[in-house]
Amino acid sequence: MADTRTFHEAIDVWAAGGPGDPARELAARLGVRAAVLLEGRSDVAALDALAAGRGRDLAAEGICAVSMGGATNVGHYTRVLGPEGLGLRLTGLCDERERPHYARCLDERDLFVCVADLEDELIRALGVARVRELAEREGESRALRTFLNQPAQRDRTPRQQLRRFIGTKAGRKIHYGRALVEALPPAETPAPLAALLAALRHPPPHLRRPRPTRPPALS
Repeated sequence: MADTRTFHEAIDVWAAGGPGDPARELAARLGVRAAVLLEGRSDVAALDALAAGRGRDLAAEGICAVSMGGATNVGHYTRVLGPEGLGLRLTGLCDERERPHYARCLDERDLFVCVADLEDELIRALGVARVRELAEREGESRALRTFLNQPAQRDRTPRQQLRRFIGTKAGRKIHYGRALVEALPPAETPAPLAALLAALRHPPPHLRRPRPTRPPALS
């Protein structure tokens, strides 16, 4: 765990213009083979929770879920993790509005897109009633009621209100990124998240290497 955390820190330093050797050494030690480029830590929490709920350990599989601190940083992280840097297989999960940033750096076949954002996808999959029940179990019923009574929330739909509530604090967004996924039955996993997790197990056709053919036997 400590090595994995140090590796993430080394990637951040390299992406910010620092040295790349520490990240290279750690990548080799950890056996990292692929990276998922994510906008923030709440997305990482959601992906880790989904993988764990499906019996998978991404780090053990050599997959690094990277929080970039915003979609506009995708170019920096592609430089250090992609062909010019560590040479990892890259995939990404992003919001529709941030798609142009990702599309400049990743193949469209390796990009998984949420319509609004991941929180909206999860709220839609669970339904407003279940998300409110979850907030109550998390001890936030009073905070949610206070938030919903604000004048600014009156013209928003219930789903938009919950999405905004979750996004009001960074720590809350990270917490619910995990909690909402853990509440999901497997069959209700949002399509972008389910497709991403499946792709991380099975490389898509455009990345599969053809099996070498044997020369014909001499007669």
